[in-house]
Amino acid sequence: MQVKKNPNVDVGRNSSLYFAVGLNLMLLITYLMFEYKTYESDEISRDIVQVDNFIEEDIPIVNLDVPPPPPPPPPALVPDDIKVVEDQVEVEETIIESTEIGQNDAIEEHIASVEDVEVEEVEEDIEVPFAVIENVPVFPGCEGGSRQEQIDCFQTKMQEHVNKNFKYPERALELEMQGKVYVLFVIDKTGRVAKIKTRGPDKILENEAERIISLLPKMIPGKQRGRAVNMPYSIPIHFKFREGN
Repeated sequence: MQVKKNPNVDVGRNSSLYFAVGLNLMLLITYLMFEYKTYESDEISRDIVQVDNFIEEDIPIVNLDVPPPPPPPPPALVPDDIKVVEDQVEVEETIIESTEIGQNDAIEEHIASVEDVEVEEVEEDIEVPFAVIENVPVFPGCEGGSRQEQIDCFQTKMQEHVNKNFKYPERALELEMQGKVYVLFVIDKTGRVAKIKTRGPDKILENEAERIISLLPKMIPGKQRGRAVNMPYSIPIHFKFREGN
């Protein structure tokens, strides 16, 4: 069965009309708001400030009892009997002359002769390498012979000295320490060993190598052009132990 509606009581029958009317009203209100203008008013409000007259009061002058300032001190009394003592000792003035030379002062020319010049000889510590020195240091027991024989004897005696005084440090044996120590030293112009420097794997081995070289005997110093000179020399010392010893 189909339900029948009364068209007079239908709510949505005029909805489109209501919507159109409302939309037109909104457009009208928006247009009026955009077209509305305001103007500045020329009326200015003025306020009057009323200031009452100040009452001037007379301030009485009060005299304070201030003590007068102290009187000035009396002048110093000068004695009437002034004795004038004349200088009995005449002091001579010392005139200090300037030591500066001016443009008008003449300079004396002095030509020095050769006899007036003293030449002072300064001894220099000259170091001549072992390979180029004319006369190598003479080890005790290597006197005489040619230059090559003295060189061979020097190297042989040096090796014998190292082997004779060599002693393996006990601490190095405990630590199984071994290696090569390079020793650089100078045989000075007096024939003694000086300026010993070592370089090795450990300080213990370096100290032993320095001790061996410091025991070298005094030699006849090396000479260059007949004059005693310093000669640097280097030697390697091997520290090597055998297992089981």
